[in-house]
Amino acid sequence: MANSSGKDRVFLFLQGPHGPFFNGLAKMLRRSGATVWRVGFNAGDAFFWFDRRSFIAFKDTPDQWPGRFDEITQDKGVTDIVLYGDVRPIHAQAVERAKAAGLRVHIFEEGYLRPYWVTYERNGSNGHSRLMDMRISDMEKALEGADMDTPMPPAHWGDMRQHVFYGFVYHWFVMFLNQGFRNFKPHRDLPVTREFQLYLQRLLLMPFQAIERRIATLRVRFGGFPFHLALLQLEHDSSFQEHSPFSSMTEFLDLVVAEFARSAPAHHHLVFKAHPLEDGRVPVRREIRRLARDHGIADRVHYVRGGKLAQLLNEARSAVTVNSTAAQQVLWRGIPLKIFGKAVYDQPEFVSPQPLSQFFAGASRPDNRAYKTYRRYLLETSQVGGGFYSARGRRQLLRHVVDMMLSGEDPYEALRSGTAAPRQQLRLIK
Repeated sequence: MANSSGKDRVFLFLQGPHGPFFNGLAKMLRRSGATVWRVGFNAGDAFFWFDRRSFIAFKDTPDQWPGRFDEITQDKGVTDIVLYGDVRPIHAQAVERAKAAGLRVHIFEEGYLRPYWVTYERNGSNGHSRLMDMRISDMEKALEGADMDTPMPPAHWGDMRQHVFYGFVYHWFVMFLNQGFRNFKPHRDLPVTREFQLYLQRLLLMPFQAIERRIATLRVRFGGFPFHLALLQLEHDSSFQEHSPFSSMTEFLDLVVAEFARSAPAHHHLVFKAHPLEDGRVPVRREIRRLARDHGIADRVHYVRGGKLAQLLNEARSAVTVNSTAAQQVLWRGIPLKIFGKAVYDQPEFVSPQPLSQFFAGASRPDNRAYKTYRRYLLETSQVGGGFYSARGRRQLLRHVVDMMLSGEDPYEALRSGTAAPRQQLRLIK
């Protein structure tokens, strides 16, 4: 790949995924010849950044951040900024100012084809991604010279335990050792103490919840009834908050249960599949039970905790979601899909335009060939094999993504111009 040297490049890291991934990425960029700095906003950021000489602590109030960002980028001669997610306030402000100053913006996110891939894009992700303006015909043209075999979709989250563990550690530092960052305000409304409690609770209860999930899944699989899946998201997730028409998860639940009760065949059931990181901060399960009772379908509505989606998807009649990335697994199987929010996979060829009442009564099938083109395009561009949380996942990710960051072209331009690096077939990450 061209331009693989980091000479004369100065990277400024902001907040990253919980854990050591950003620190490892910085080390690799330094080896390429680049200079790297990190702005930390709390004790959790500081703990996972091991080079104290390059750490810049931001201890001012949030309203002072935009001006301070400008000072840092000018003082350090920054050419690139690196961040995880582009919608939390400190990141949204930084992206806006970086673009105005002509800086490259590197954005990491959970994979659009998670869990064994992560997303790497320039300038915007999710509802701000360049994918939002692309059509299937554009992707077909870009793929004319590519011959990669499309990997099978994974059936489970590869490093969920590490994900939860690093979240627990991060919030422990923010809760107990944050005296030097008294002006820090989390990008979520929940207090840090409550975040810590929820991570601890999840760690302790994981074995018991796994048993409960397995029982609930078996009841659905061996129930002998046709069923539709509702794929839930975290209410505080950026995709739900910034790119959906709902102000709360309850609004989505209410709509789905009401339309199912009114329109679905009387022998069909509705299964709500919780997000793998659902921690109870929103009483989703209680709300589902209440709504099912109110609409007289309590015996036809089920709730399954996070975990393996494939076991349910293989037998589902259709699926509905706001804009969950889990919908990619739905489409890969050729199952009808209805969404409500902005999503990178919202293409007319394979996302149903039907009103929800018609969808539950008789959903139209997606164009599976078009989806396979779309999925292959993602795997040749913005989806990079590996993970943020497990050691093996980080190693695999770093093998490819550093050169992508040093390239003068973003992943989509690189494929079109023929300079994209070859991708190795994905190995399981544990």
